Amino acid sequence: MSEPVPPNLATDTPIVFVDLETTGGSAGADRITEVGVVEIGPNGLSRWSTLVDPRQSIPPFIQQLTGINDAMVRGAPAFDVIAPALFDRLNGKLFVAHNAGFDRGFLRSEFARAGFAFNPDVLCTVRLSRALFPAEKRHGLDALTARHGLVASDRHRALADADLLWQFWQRLHTLVPVETLRAQIDRTMQRYRLAGDITEDHLDAAPAGCGVYVFYGDDDVPLYVGRSVRLRQRLRSHLTGERRSSREMRIAQQIRRVEWRATGGEVGALLAEAQWIATLQPMHNRRPRSARGDPVDAPWPYDGAIVFEERDDAQRQRTFHVVDRWRYVGGAPSLTEATGLWSSSPAGTFELSTYRILQTHLARGLRVMPLAASEPSMTGAASAAA
Repeated sequence: MSEPVPPNLATDTPIVFVDLETTGGSAGADRITEVGVVEIGPNGLSRWSTLVDPRQSIPPFIQQLTGINDAMVRGAPAFDVIAPALFDRLNGKLFVAHNAGFDRGFLRSEFARAGFAFNPDVLCTVRLSRALFPAEKRHGLDALTARHGLVASDRHRALADADLLWQFWQRLHTLVPVETLRAQIDRTMQRYRLAGDITEDHLDAAPAGCGVYVFYGDDDVPLYVGRSVRLRQRLRSHLTGERRSSREMRIAQQIRRVEWRATGGEVGALLAEAQWIATLQPMHNRRPRSARGDPVDAPWPYDGAIVFEERDDAQRQRTFHVVDRWRYVGGAPSLTEATGLWSSSPAGTFELSTYRILQTHLARGLRVMPLAASEPSMTGAASAAA
């Protein structure tokens, strides 16, 4: 049965305060033993909880901490049984938890095993407490309970701890002006509700190292091309980061699809980014300006196409980049594939951006070799003609 909710809360979004008990701290190896949810929505407040059969034994120290033992969960539903109803209960609501990364990580893993993609917007009450009360040193749930006079009915049980978060939320509304609280919630919230068809799992497949990316909007209109030495992290920052600029937030609201390419290094990323911008003409990129004296063509100082190698040692990745007559052909993970890429590529026109980038990096000692070379050892860089 729903209970009434106090008016003038600091967010109009439906909220779920969530706590879990588990068999341990690893979302990959351990499993959930109990779920507790306090839900705040247009129909008022409701509470829900269930024990969960983890299908593995509960370690003794966890049994001592939570009071949940193997006998209690025997006969309880497994997570895949409760997954559809729990997903409906949580989906589309602001997910509030203490040390929220822990609870979100476990639920995301369990939901994934049950065939659901769980990517809620998340508010961590530890981080919110630190933002609102920076002079305080301790922000654990026991510290919040003591500091704010919360009433713990059964500590380290899922529903009781979720209810403590609801009490803390109510207490904040008596201590902090609503507009200040709204601003801190917006600043602290982590937005994992990704754009279009982009999911967390999709981003997990993005390269961790150097690369380029392009965001597309409705009707596959190119929005923005960028590059990064930490591509996956940069994509997350665009889509879920809490410190986005107003411009980045405007772009994020339009994104429906993302495409990326690993480059193995920064020079390849510069070349690929410039070529994508010139080809796609995305609406949110600044157009490169021509300067007085820029050539419309330039002599090519090599007998044919050249290749240079970049290595991402952290990712154990090699990329061979091909350039032919001031045109960037592309990159490939092997010299053989790079040769095939060049041989199947149609002749192109002079690219001013490629000319500028290579002139700069050749002057800095970029090592190149003729593409026809049979061994992938680099020869000394040749200086480009002015």
